Formats: sequence, C-alpha cells, structure tokens
Amino acid sequence: MPVVLGYWDIRGLAHSIRLLLEYTGTAYEDKMYSCGEGEWCRQGAKLALPKNYLLQGTFSHNKLTRKLHACGETEEEMLRVDMLENQAMDFRMSLVMICYNPDFEKLKSGYLEQLPGKLKLFSQFLGKRKWFAGEKITFVDFVMYDILDQNRMFEPKCLDQFQNLKDFLDRFEVSNVSWDSQSTLAPVLLCPCSVCCWP
Repeated sequence: MPVVLGYWDIRGLAHSIRLLLEYTGTAYEDKMYSCGEGEWCRQGAKLALPKNYLLQGTFSHNKLTRKLHACGETEEEMLRVDMLENQAMDFRMSLVMICYNPDFEKLKSGYLEQLPGKLKLFSQFLGKRKWFAGEKITFVDFVMYDILDQNRMFEPKCLDQFQNLKDFLDRFEVSNVSWDSQSTLAPVLLCPCSVCCWP
C-alpha cells in the first residue's frame, strides 16, 4: 500500500516530505486538502483510519525518515540531524509568522534585517561538508533545501554572501535531475507559486 501524504493545498511542511519520497522512489498518493472549512475538517475526525496512520506532521516525518534510512549513520551525523531539524523548524516558523501576519508589510523589513545573521549560522554549520550531516544526504537536507529556497524566493539576493549555501542548493537541485525520469519533482521543486502565501 503506497504512503498517503495528506496536507493542505500549500507548499508548507509537506514539501520536504514530497521531495524525500520522490528522491527515494517511494510510491505515494499526494492528497491535498483545501485550507479552511473543507473536506478534512468535515471528515478528518470521522475517518476509519488504519492503526498505523500518523496524524502529526513531525512524528510522521521522523517515522518515514527512519524507515528510509535518511537520519544519518554515525552518532555524529545523527546528532547533527537532530540539532538541525529543530533549528530549521524555528527558522521556517520565523518566515511563516510574518507571511501569514496581517502586518506583513511592517514586519518584512525586520525579518530581512535579521536574516543574514540566521543564514550565517546555517552557513557555519554546513561548513565545507557536502550535506548538512556529512557526506551522505539525510532528511534535514530536504528540509533545509525547502527553507532556503523559500527564503531565496522571498529575497532573491539573501544567499549572495553565503557561497556554501548557494552551492548546497545547486548540488541538491542537480542531484534531483537523476532521481527518477518519471518523477513530477521538477515542477514541484521549482514552482514559486507554491511558496507560502504572503500578501
């Protein structure tokens, strides 16, 4: 039975999971729900769900990545994955919080002022490594690709002073080309309209 990835019809937290599923060639159904009062809100609690059905996003993500062996192999890699996963969520939420805020225009400049400092920390954490945990790709690379890509769409020049982060994005995108010729990953990966919805 293929994995069913159910999420709102936005890029959101599900995008990095989609990328990982595509990368690993995992069969899945991408079930998108309309935001607001829609099918999921009416039916979600009433569904007769199988006992291995995972509702919470981070838990589902972690279980999937363990199953796909995408959490690092050595103790150091696993520690780097754990540290970065939590830091990445904080970074993502800082962008999300302004993008969905009615005072977006007032908050945007403050976000952009602190962005170089945050990017510098990620640049230092990556260092000269090929991937964030080491020489092999792990799920946090999918998460970081998604977050850095969203910030790049938000402010196209934000990575100009962080060559290793730009190289990371390029490496990620190039590795995507050979994943699966039947994949629909490329349009999903490059579609700017699927980034978070700011005014």
